Amino acid sequence: MSKAADDDRSGLLTGKVALVVGASRGIGAVTAKALARAGAKVMLAARDANALETVVAQIRSEGHEAGFVTVDVGDETSVEHLIERVLVQFGRLDVAFNNATDGSNPQPLADTDVEGFDRAIRTNIRGTFLGMKHQIPALLASGGGSIINMASLAGVQGVANLAGYVTGKAGIIALTKVAALDYADHGIRVNVLAGEAAQRHAAVGTPMRRVGTAAEVADAVVWLASDQSSFITGVTLPIDGGQSAGAKPEQMFRTDNKQNHPETRSSCSGSC
Repeated sequence: MSKAADDDRSGLLTGKVALVVGASRGIGAVTAKALARAGAKVMLAARDANALETVVAQIRSEGHEAGFVTVDVGDETSVEHLIERVLVQFGRLDVAFNNATDGSNPQPLADTDVEGFDRAIRTNIRGTFLGMKHQIPALLASGGGSIINMASLAGVQGVANLAGYVTGKAGIIALTKVAALDYADHGIRVNVLAGEAAQRHAAVGTPMRRVGTAAEVADAVVWLASDQSSFITGVTLPIDGGQSAGAKPEQMFRTDNKQNHPETRSSCSGSC
C-alpha cells in the first residue's frame, strides 16, 4: 500500500471503533492496519492469539490504538464475549469487517469431505450470522455504522470442486442483503465484497491479467466503512479485476499490456 493512499485516508475514520474478525493474517491483518491508519481504534479477532499479538504490535508501533481477542466465530458465547470486550476496551462499535473463512480442500461434490463442508458452513454462514447478530445491537447503541462482509465471486457464479466454499460465500451474500434491508432505516449499512473466484488462475483469467492484493481489498473496506459511501447498502462489490464483467478470450489481450505494477505482485490472500 502506498504512502499516498495512506495519506488520502488519514483521519477518514477518526473517532470510530472498528472490529476485524479473521484478522490474524492476509486480508484481515492488512485491513486492520488500514483502518487504524485511517484513524479508527481497532479490535482484532481470530483463533490464533500469537498471530493477533504480532499484528497488534505492528499497529501500535505506528502510534495507533488496537487490541485483540481470540474468538470461535461459530460459537455464540465466544462471539458475545468478543463484542463485550470491544465495548469494555473502546466504549463503542462503529465498523465491523467479517472476514473469517474455512472449508475443505477442493474436490468434486461427491468426493467432498462432509466434515470439511460442515466447517465451511459453520465458519462462513453461521459465523457471519452470529457476528452480525451481536454486532448490530452495539452499532445501534453507537447511532449506526457499517458492516462489511467478505465473500467471493465464487458465491455469485460458482466454481467447480468447491461445494463448501461456494455455498458458504453465497450464504454470506444472502445474509448481507437481508441485514441491509432490515437495518437500512436504522443507520446501519451492510455490504459485501466479492474477491477473485479462482485466485490460483486469476492472473490468466481476469481481464486485468493480474491477481488483486490484500491492500486493494483493504482500500474498499475503509471506503465502505467511511461516510464517503453513506448512501450505499446491500451491495455486492466485486474486487476481481473484471472477472464478473464477463469473458475476454486470450487472443484479445494486448501484447503490450502493462497493467501490472509493483504493488500487485503479491496475491490477494485470505478470503478472496
